[in-house]
Amino acid sequence: MSANNAFHIAVLAGDGIGPEVMAPAIEVLRKIETKSGLSFRFTEAPAGANHYLAAGKSMPDTTIKLCEEADAILLGACGLPSVRYPDNTEIAPQIELRFIFDLYAGVRPARLIPGVPSPIVGADQRGIDLVVIRESTEGLFASMGKGVVTHEEARETMVITRKTSERLFEFSFRLAERRKARGKPGMLACVDKANVFKAFAFFRGIFDEIAKRHPEVKTDRLYVDACSAMLVKRPWDFDVMVMENMFGDIVSDITASLIGGLGMAPSADIGDKYAVFQPCHGTAPDIMGQGKANPTGMILSAAMMLDWLADKHGVEGAAEACEQIERAVDKVYAGGLKPMEFGGNNGTADITKAVLAAL
Repeated sequence: MSANNAFHIAVLAGDGIGPEVMAPAIEVLRKIETKSGLSFRFTEAPAGANHYLAAGKSMPDTTIKLCEEADAILLGACGLPSVRYPDNTEIAPQIELRFIFDLYAGVRPARLIPGVPSPIVGADQRGIDLVVIRESTEGLFASMGKGVVTHEEARETMVITRKTSERLFEFSFRLAERRKARGKPGMLACVDKANVFKAFAFFRGIFDEIAKRHPEVKTDRLYVDACSAMLVKRPWDFDVMVMENMFGDIVSDITASLIGGLGMAPSADIGDKYAVFQPCHGTAPDIMGQGKANPTGMILSAAMMLDWLADKHGVEGAAEACEQIERAVDKVYAGGLKPMEFGGNNGTADITKAVLAAL
């Protein structure tokens, strides 16, 4: 584990373009080492569809052991559409790690970077800077691998517990408080479907209880359908949103699409002790090996890792390094960098070179 400013990072590059975007993130962290008092030891380990093909498991026990011993986990995209378990579900170690390490808070920031196109009229002037917090171990995903399927019907069960909801809301309020201290609005909205389902009324009731402990945070309660409609009209009205697993899965893709797409979107899955950092995008096998993959989401996920390490270990230099990476990314996009998914000509190597130069 960490000693002062030295951190051991488990690296699970994954499948498809996962290794192609992981390499630039490691390069950026190596560059950070030369500019700060931080040092990193990276240990690579297998996980994903390719490992399943070779060994019949998504991850070996040695990978799980490594993740348990490391200070943080960097994860590339995992899974391939053509590789599936016998029940026809995809290989998804990213989901399995959430359950193994009790990573209940899925943090999905969506910040519109200068120079990046948004489909929302006015976003370039008004800005978008919000965070979706997705509960990551319960909800409808608690039924993963446990659903009952017969010839006539299929059933999955949603689970919401008080223990996990309380931890999730405390985490969410703390994040809103941290954002407020950094000049953001510091508002928190609970997003649910409490008007229809008892489970979500239970969820909202716990939110109301925890809100009383954080009177300095302005709160709101929204139904997920209304919230989704508002997001694609006035995303600048949002700050932090917290919601159940499946809703978070969907809403975080919506918010990523508002800031340039999944290639621009970082994420983290955080628990009380462990945390995994990965881009929101998939493995994109259609562009694998062509140098077209956008590593920005992976680079910004590495920056999120530094901010988490700073908060967890009290290392101010790690928070500064996070800000340095974010400023470098902002600079290159404001300067005209245009990835291929935006119709530009800048591929993986161009983007990596530009961010390293800006650092």
